[in-house]
Parts: sequence; C-alpha cells; structure tokens
Amino acid sequence: MSRFWSPVVATLTPYVPGEQPQMQRLVKLNTNESPYGPSPKALTAIQSQTTDDLRLYPDPESKALKAAIAKLHGLEANQVFVGNGSDEVLAHLFLALFKQKQPILFPDITYSFYPVYCKLYGIEYQTMPLGPEFEINATDYEVPNGGIIFPNPNAPTGRSIPRTEIAALLKRNSGSVLVIDEAYVDYGTESSIPLLRGPNCPENLLVVHTLSKSRALAGLRVGFAVGHPDLIAGLERVKDSFNSYPLGRLAQAGAVAAVEDQAYLERTCSKVMQTREQLVEALSALGFDTLPSSANFILTKHPKHAGEKLYQALRERGIIVRHFKTPRIADFLRITIGTDEQTQELLSALQEILN
Repeated sequence: MSRFWSPVVATLTPYVPGEQPQMQRLVKLNTNESPYGPSPKALTAIQSQTTDDLRLYPDPESKALKAAIAKLHGLEANQVFVGNGSDEVLAHLFLALFKQKQPILFPDITYSFYPVYCKLYGIEYQTMPLGPEFEINATDYEVPNGGIIFPNPNAPTGRSIPRTEIAALLKRNSGSVLVIDEAYVDYGTESSIPLLRGPNCPENLLVVHTLSKSRALAGLRVGFAVGHPDLIAGLERVKDSFNSYPLGRLAQAGAVAAVEDQAYLERTCSKVMQTREQLVEALSALGFDTLPSSANFILTKHPKHAGEKLYQALRERGIIVRHFKTPRIADFLRITIGTDEQTQELLSALQEILN
C-alpha cells in the first residue's frame, strides 16, 4: 500500500473480471462471450477505418451510432447515450443518478460491479434478497430508495422477469430512477425499451445494453443506455467531465454496422438458445439441477458434488467455467453457452468426472 494513495483507494474491493487464461488447448466457457463472432458487416466496417484518418479524433458525440440505436429501437437520438462498454455507462450513471440521500437498491446476488461503484463513489446501498428460487421479486423494491438497479435477466442466475412487472414497479416508484441492465436480453427476455417510446416516455427509466455479448464485440468495448432525454443529458455531463472521446473511430464504425445487422443477431442468438436448451437437458440426465435461464449462460449444480471441486476438475481438463464463492451459490457453476462442439466436450468431461 502506497503512502501516496488517496484515502479511498485502500477501502476499495475492485471488481474481479472472469479469467482470461493463456492455455494452449482451452474450452473457454467462463465470461459469457459469444461463440460465433461479430457480424461480418461489422468486421468490414472496422477494417474500413484503418486509414490515415486515425490521426484525427473521432466524433465525440457518436452521432451515427446514436442514430442507428435510436432507429432500431424506435426512439429519438437524444434518448441515447453511448460509452466505452456498458461498464463505463454504468459507472457514469452511478455518479450521475445514484448519489442520493437514500440508499439505492439491487439484488443480493447480482452483477458484482454494482457494490464496487457504490464504494468508489460513496453511495449508500441496500441489497434485496432473491427469492427461494433465486428470482427477483419486483414488489420487494417498493420501499423508499435513492434508485433501483438490477439486470434482466439477472446475472449470474440467468432468471428474468416480464416487462409488465417492470412497468408496474416503474409506476409505483416515481420518486427515483429505475435502471434495467439488459446485457443478456437478446437470449429470450422481454426488453423494457418499448416503455420508452413516444411522448409518454417515463422520466425515471434507464435501460442499459452492451454490444459485448449478443453482438460479439467484447473486444471493441461499446455499450449504451436509453431513456428520457433529461437522464441522458445528465450522463453526457458526467461523460464530458471525464472523457470526451470514449469511442474511437473503429469502435463507432463497427458498432453501427453491428446494430444495423439485426438478421445476424437473430441467427446467432437463436443458435445459442437452441444449444442452451440442449445443454440443460443433457445436464439434467447427469443429475444436475439448473436454474431457468434467459441468458447465454446457465447456473447449475450437482447435489452430490461441490461446485468448487467440479470447477477445478474441469479446469484440469482445459475447460474453464465460472465459480463464485458467494453464499447460496457456492455449489453452482456458471457455464457460458458455447458451440455445439464445446458443449459436447464439456458434457464428456463432466461425465468422466462424475464417474
């Protein structure tokens, strides 16, 4: 610990990202990346930007990307905010919207960056326990608060709630901002973005997306938020006080092409969902209990085998999944949905381990 650190630095417990191992032979099912790669149109667009123009700054407002996102979702461009991955978008919204007098609310088992941001910015928070089946109960959040955030579907559980429940919560929670983190929404969950369309757009709903998962651009770092123009203006003020150029020329061009190639998105997501159902069925035959998932991952456990031991045994065979030591889910494994070939390798390894 350096004596030159600011006082807050020693108090932080940083977010720990999924491991990026450098193994020769590897089946990587631990960080929820797409197994199929980006839209070819996105790759072409990225390559088109590798010119002498890289000496020039990119568009600080990302106008073309905002326009593409707005067109796709039936919104206005002033309802769109973009950032360097959804993690940066979340960081800005925590600072812009959640530093309030009352604590903000989020689930006790959820994306672990939320408490990290709270500690970084000095935001009070309260965790709301998931139900007995690891479900989010929207009515639990109808208590005084300085803001609400949760993923839909939730991570790492994969469980989702319908848009009607979010709309009801939004109506009864008019005094603070409700943020729905839809990082995995394209794998079978109803998006809340339709609630933002038209002249009656609610003032207190923000929906966050990433291009890292379903659009397979984790290496490009692009995320966005959509909501009422007043919320977006607050995010822009924070962004321009931090970094006016969060998205480079390559990122903006690739993101526009990816957003516009909806047909590719639907094909790859459909394939992931098909593989997910096949994997759940095969795991059930091996004795695993798997939570219902609307994401590109599952949370599963075997009643006779500790999660950490299964994780280590898979790792020894070159298969990397995610294990959390969090109470209630310590016996579970979170497994990213891979290709059919990767899935078969996983199942073969698990059968060998269980035997």
